[in-house]
Amino acid sequence: MSAPANAETPEVRLKRLKLRSIRRGIREMDLLLGAFAADGLDALDPDGLDAYETLLAENDHDILAWITGQTEPPPALASLVSRLAEQARAAANPERFRML
Repeated sequence: MSAPANAETPEVRLKRLKLRSIRRGIREMDLLLGAFAADGLDALDPDGLDAYETLLAENDHDILAWITGQTEPPPALASLVSRLAEQARAAANPERFRML
């Protein structure tokens, strides 16, 4: 029996999610989600990938507000948003932002 025409392999799903991560509406999300997808998407289990796909369906400005802590994310996405925020903080270089 063959797989349904709309079924995708795990490899195809990862590629699709990575592409959706870097082709967002605002550049900030391209950078944040693109870095997360490149570094950690392969480590997510199927439930984590489902949550990430749900996150990608959200508005970029909402996601950015969640990651920066301006607003609380939906409970179902809180753990994933926390990981994204942690990765963003770890990647930030405070010296870059020094004005003196």
